[in-house]
Amino acid sequence: MEREEEGNLEILLKWASEIGISNSPISLSDRSCLSSCLCHSLFVSHFPDAGGRGLAAARPLRRGELVLRVPKSALMTRESLSKDQRFSIVVNAPSSLSPIQILIVGLLYEMNKGRSSWWYPYLVNLPRGYDILATFGEFEKQALQVDDAIWTAEKATLKAESEWKEANPLMKELNLKPQFLTFRAWLWASATISSRTLHVPWDEAGCLCPVGDLFNYVAPGEEDSAHTLDLEQLDSHSQRLTDGGFEEDVVAYCFYARRHYEKGEQVLLGYGTYTNLELLEHYGFLLNDNSNEKVFIPLQPEICSSNTWPKDSMFIHQSGKPSFALLSALRIWATPRNQRRPASHLAYSGSQLSAENEILVMRWISKNCNCILKSLPTSFEEDRFLLSAIDKMQDSCSPLELRNTVASSTAHIHAFLEANGLQDGEDVAELLSSRKTKREMDRWRLAIQWRVRYKEILINCISHCSRVIDSFTPQNI
Repeated sequence: MEREEEGNLEILLKWASEIGISNSPISLSDRSCLSSCLCHSLFVSHFPDAGGRGLAAARPLRRGELVLRVPKSALMTRESLSKDQRFSIVVNAPSSLSPIQILIVGLLYEMNKGRSSWWYPYLVNLPRGYDILATFGEFEKQALQVDDAIWTAEKATLKAESEWKEANPLMKELNLKPQFLTFRAWLWASATISSRTLHVPWDEAGCLCPVGDLFNYVAPGEEDSAHTLDLEQLDSHSQRLTDGGFEEDVVAYCFYARRHYEKGEQVLLGYGTYTNLELLEHYGFLLNDNSNEKVFIPLQPEICSSNTWPKDSMFIHQSGKPSFALLSALRIWATPRNQRRPASHLAYSGSQLSAENEILVMRWISKNCNCILKSLPTSFEEDRFLLSAIDKMQDSCSPLELRNTVASSTAHIHAFLEANGLQDGEDVAELLSSRKTKREMDRWRLAIQWRVRYKEILINCISHCSRVIDSFTPQNI
């Protein structure tokens, strides 16, 4: 399998070079670079703990330096797909399908062509499966435990199913083979579009960008804060603020280094600002350290009506600290009604109103975080232990080792095995060797990872509130 993937990758990079995808300032007449479009600045590598297959710096890279250029002709868009006359005639007929649905159909149409597709070297390198929320089964959805997260996963599946049914007549008109008409195929194509498309100004559905979609994700701001630079030492080229985008003057999608990279470092791309649940919904992964992560706690209607902050601005940060808006809103709410108006200007400026007010606010937040934690089926410690047990199962080298691991594992692992069809007397190793079960275990692990991070933030918030309360001495009160 690995040898096949390496061969497919070599074919992709050679094809990409031939169609003008490049990061080299060297003229294409230099034949030494035609075997790969990445010869000058990047190379494909594997990062087990940071996204899997990705792109690494082949040499030291400067912040703002061009690292990859993909011409418009290489982008898969509704426009480029419509060069196929049959596809163009069918998709341009009056339809209620969205631009994204049409792009999904176009991807399946090209997959249906097999080796005859112009995109074949790219298509065979696409992942065979994804872990976006729409692909979660009922067991994995319930493993999220938090009602809002479960509902988000259920909505994602229902939306995908509805869009598939709407697009089915069009796919049948295009004479797609039966395997490409299934909901499973639609989920795969939908996940490909959701997780890999990049923005282009002329099409709201975006584009699939060969080679450009090999960059793994970093949350915006993370790398910039970790590698602070003196802007006066940077030239105007290196002060570029974007990772990349479509540039009309060169008619290509261009990618730039977001910071200085040493040789061998993974070169990352910021797709946008997402919480972990949003990353799961659209991309199928999450970050243990996500600066954009948020936890929302239930707020009484009176809290929301006592201020002008939008509800989505009132949350708990990844660090466990309440957001500026949440603190401001609670400080006003904790003030007697007849004193709220004069106190509001202090609260909106971020000031504490009094020791009593601050202690009341912190106790309220702490109490609500505790209530949420106690309402969930498992504790933070149980979840951490469960993740460790799953890792042992996935790392087991032999059937005997796997059986021993399962025999000593938690009831939750036995529940997962039963949910996936393990019957009494069946070989656990045989069940877990199937690609389907492995994929479902990966999704289950993602759900547990998500709830672990969710609970950890609540625990951190409780600790933060305790520190604030403890900072007030009896004299202050």
